[in-house]
Amino acid sequence: MSLKRILAAETPDHIDEEVTIQGWVKIRRDHGKLIFLDIRDRSGIIQVVVNPRVSEEAHSEASKIRSEFVVEITGKVNKRPENAINKDIVSGTVELEATGVKVLAKSETPPIDLTTEGYEIGEDLRLKYRYLDLRRERMQKNIRARHKIIKEIRDFLDKDGFIEVETPVLTKSTPEGARDYIVPSRLENGRFYALPQSPQQYKQLLMVAGVERYFQIARCFRDEDTRADRQPEFTQLDLEMSFVTREDVMDLNEKLLIHLVHTLMPGKKIQETPFPRLTYKEVMEKYGTDRPDLRKDKEDMDLLAFAWIIDFPFFEKTEDGKWTFTHNPFSSPRPEDMKLLMEKKDIGEILTTQYDIVLNGFEIGGGSIRNHEPEALRKVFEVMGYEDKEIEANFGHMLKAFSYGAPPHGGIAWGLDRFVDILQNETSIREVIAFAKTGEGRDLMMEAPSQVSEKQLKELGIKISK
Repeated sequence: MSLKRILAAETPDHIDEEVTIQGWVKIRRDHGKLIFLDIRDRSGIIQVVVNPRVSEEAHSEASKIRSEFVVEITGKVNKRPENAINKDIVSGTVELEATGVKVLAKSETPPIDLTTEGYEIGEDLRLKYRYLDLRRERMQKNIRARHKIIKEIRDFLDKDGFIEVETPVLTKSTPEGARDYIVPSRLENGRFYALPQSPQQYKQLLMVAGVERYFQIARCFRDEDTRADRQPEFTQLDLEMSFVTREDVMDLNEKLLIHLVHTLMPGKKIQETPFPRLTYKEVMEKYGTDRPDLRKDKEDMDLLAFAWIIDFPFFEKTEDGKWTFTHNPFSSPRPEDMKLLMEKKDIGEILTTQYDIVLNGFEIGGGSIRNHEPEALRKVFEVMGYEDKEIEANFGHMLKAFSYGAPPHGGIAWGLDRFVDILQNETSIREVIAFAKTGEGRDLMMEAPSQVSEKQLKELGIKISK
């Protein structure tokens, strides 16, 4: 009967005991008669020594093993002498003296080197073999850090009266900024769903529904042109609150950000608390950008300079001279600017309740107090040049919902990928996304996007124009 498996990190608690470990062979080293194996599992590395004097059979099996084989090793945990302790691994005070070696799965020679951090390898190759690339220690740390951040967010918000609500992924295409990904309906040929650019409308409808405090770790989809550090699908922390002011939402989010850093990233230092609050006009005049890097020492990777940017223009001119929203059509103007919106006067002077949170030169989140009065929301679309029929077709469901008693409400969405990327001192959001796509939106591992069969197209009532 085999012994119950333990993890590499647990071996120091079992000195002089016989244990079983299972994992991948990171490295095999032959030192004359002795064979050394570095075995990797989810907890880290354990060094195994295979001595023919202890077990000829184990030594024979170990001699056939190569890197990335999946193995089961049984043996005795021995304490290392002081001069042999390895402080770089979780089990560095011990090693396992093998009495049994079993190959659970063989591996071909990996097409990429898994013993380095991976930065020197072409990104396309890493993404093609992502299931191998994720085995490296750095990538394991990144995805585990992401998990811990999301879990801490959930626990924090749960304690503050929020509930997590899932919203649909198949929804309606509405003009909200970026292009929608559309999904054809087989049952209603010629009609389409859209994948959500964000849960914006649903979370506001949850406020109408009386949920009051909602959040979601939400998947979002935007069909944007090629950008080096963007993904066609990404993850947001999305939240909304009823009966709040701008200060209420900003205060809650500031507390959550500080809590996450102090709890999970004790080696990081927040440059200034409370976070500075700067107007859009101030930062554009001083820094030429609305996401300034305010770090006093930009060489310090562990310095976090958060700041709020407020008082954005509500509208801006498009290339054809029409007005469009700068952030979100559902935002409310500042209370002192509501009269200008209702009268559709001095459009360029109207400021919105939008607030962005920036960190080290990146925007990591943005939100606003929403326009919960149906007539005021209708005025936004009128300013943008929509006719009544267009307003009803695209946003009639929202206007109708707001006519049944919508509470004042506001919220925010964080770009979780970017936030984790910064906290992990990484170079790209793709380093903290398990199965990332290229900057062109291609999944090299699954070879997507791909063609579909003529049968599928016929069922959907679609013909491809050559």
